[in-house]
Amino acid sequence: MTSETTTTAPVGAIPAQPGPTDVTDAGVGREREQTPSEVIPGAGPAARPGERATVRLRETGPEEPPRYAPEWLELRESADAAARADDLLDPLRIRLANLPGKAGGIVVHDLGCGTGSMGRWLAPRLDGPQHWILHDRDPYLLHFAAVASPRAAADGSRVTVETRRGDIGRLTPDALIGASLVTASALLDVLTREEVDILAEACTGAGCPALLTLSVAGRVELAPAHPLDAELADAFNAHQRRGGLLGPDAVTAACEAFSDRGATVKLHPSAWRLGPDAKALTEQWLRGWVGAAVEERPELAARADAYLAERHAANAAGELRVVVHHSDLLALARPIGGTS
Repeated sequence: MTSETTTTAPVGAIPAQPGPTDVTDAGVGREREQTPSEVIPGAGPAARPGERATVRLRETGPEEPPRYAPEWLELRESADAAARADDLLDPLRIRLANLPGKAGGIVVHDLGCGTGSMGRWLAPRLDGPQHWILHDRDPYLLHFAAVASPRAAADGSRVTVETRRGDIGRLTPDALIGASLVTASALLDVLTREEVDILAEACTGAGCPALLTLSVAGRVELAPAHPLDAELADAFNAHQRRGGLLGPDAVTAACEAFSDRGATVKLHPSAWRLGPDAKALTEQWLRGWVGAAVEERPELAARADAYLAERHAANAAGELRVVVHHSDLLALARPIGGTS
């Protein structure tokens, strides 16, 4: 795994200079001005045709601009936290407690960490000292992740953080030496089958469990229902599969990849449930969802414009309910040099 920069610091330290947005410890900063019709980067299709709003997982040539805006990651963080599957934590805690060499605490690799929302959710739910290694290609997001990382575990033990900028598409068992856990959010669906195999090989080769949350399941429910819902959903799912990416097929592929390598795999649903208290997130999700569908099938554009206007009106009036289905996956690889 390549790494352009590596910074080790106690949580709360600033590992890099901030970008153009003002930064505070409490959040990701002041929102950029946007037109009412603009989709926050990461919520919908990227500006250039054929590109995906994702962390760079492979070497694709010249340096590319960041694809995820901190505003989008902040907007979805509370929905993500509410959706993640608490039921997977007990088997994870049991495995971590039985890992060999755990006396000094656990080491967690967070892949495509963004602004660090996974650490803010998970670290306070695990006992004992923790050292988090945060991976992302965007130094601006790494800055936010380090600044806003939790400082204490569930039992008050110290949590420290290290940031690594670079390509996470070349993950190997050697890169995970000493790792206790690999984790990620909303990552599997932007991988190819080959990259899922690489991830599974690295984790199982290192005897390291993996908690991979919030992978899209390809199903959404909107209430009240609309005749165009199913057609847009099909177009969106096709868009998710562009360029060989797995999209809604990712969880199935990951289950197969980990199981074939001897890991025990546990799945749990982790749906967003958006109502009147999540109007801003619902608005951005709608724009991105419909935008991707129309990018995939331009013939939907005229009907989609009317659909979006109707849905936005219902959202503004507090009358729209949306369920966006995801899946959380816990893969328990056979530990190396210890009990299972």
